[in-house]
Amino acid sequence: MIEKIIEGSVRNRFLVIVVVLLLLGGSFWAIKNTALDALPDLSPPQVIVQVKWSGQSPRIIEDQVTFPLINAFMSIPQIETVRGMSSYGNALIYIIFKDDTDLYWARSRVLEQLSTVQNSIPNGVDVTLGPDATGVGWVYQYALKSKSKSLDELRSLQDFYYKYALLGVDGVSEVASIGGFVKNYQITLDHDKLIFYNISLDEVISAIKKS
Repeated sequence: MIEKIIEGSVRNRFLVIVVVLLLLGGSFWAIKNTALDALPDLSPPQVIVQVKWSGQSPRIIEDQVTFPLINAFMSIPQIETVRGMSSYGNALIYIIFKDDTDLYWARSRVLEQLSTVQNSIPNGVDVTLGPDATGVGWVYQYALKSKSKSLDELRSLQDFYYKYALLGVDGVSEVASIGGFVKNYQITLDHDKLIFYNISLDEVISAIKKS
């Protein structure tokens, strides 16, 4: 077999040269246009549900939020497994789908299921979906430094200016802020003036939420 291939190549030298040139051209094109990943993402399609409930213990969050949500998510088709972890004030639920599942279809089904159980979740619980990216997508980390601004001013710049500018870049799904001091506002009510102006506590809370 090998002798016939060699004999045919010797008889058709021009055809062999043409095939070699075509293969070389295809190789150069593939080198320039083939997308390569330094760290290929081998993780299965998954949707992360974040739960925040300030001031509550892991046991209360597990019983009243995490466990009911896991039971609801288990009915979603194409699911491989559902994992939940509860800690002080927050919890994470990992919904892992089968390998051939479209990620955005999975996120939409999780949102549909979450809307059906929203009324059974206690008041004050904040349930949100995580970004549509995995930990492998963490590509850049930076730090803000200044000799004239404090840590809370730097954090405000990050949260209200730089974060939204970076989210506008194509391909960026999340900008996570770490460190600094988050600015808080504390309101002290004067009960005498509330009575004088006939203003209730609910009206004050409503005005603050609308501001």
